[in-house]
Amino acid sequence: MADQQKIREIAESLLESDAHFLVDVKVSAGRSGQKVLVLLDGDEGVSIDDCAALSRALGEQIEELDLFDGAYTLEVSTPGISHPLETVRQYRKNIGRTLRVNLTEGKDVKGVLKEADEDRIVLMAKVGKGKKANEEEVEIPLSQINKSIVQVSFK
Repeated sequence: MADQQKIREIAESLLESDAHFLVDVKVSAGRSGQKVLVLLDGDEGVSIDDCAALSRALGEQIEELDLFDGAYTLEVSTPGISHPLETVRQYRKNIGRTLRVNLTEGKDVKGVLKEADEDRIVLMAKVGKGKKANEEEVEIPLSQINKSIVQVSFK
């Protein structure tokens, strides 16, 4: 199996804009050979043309370097709305949006993302229950986050 880290390094070197960044690279066994999944995101979003350009360039590099013994499938896409945030850059991109954060202790916190840095995020969240609930800033260390999902609003 090709080395995920090698594919990540190649993909990062092929990014045409500093506004784009890799979220994840996964290599797994598929029915007809290896499957390579590359998740691409961007500070101002990612177009289908961005994904296609990276896919073509990465595919050429994989072939040139002969990274797979047999057949493989390459998929370059953006993380979907159900995909958890994984990088500080993704958190920063989503400042002002509502997140549901699942903590390692099992508790969920829902609130509007106000800040994000290398160590923590800050949410404006309801604290308390019923009429005694108040909106307060809640600071959450990244090390205590199991998963964060952006909440889609149809308002």
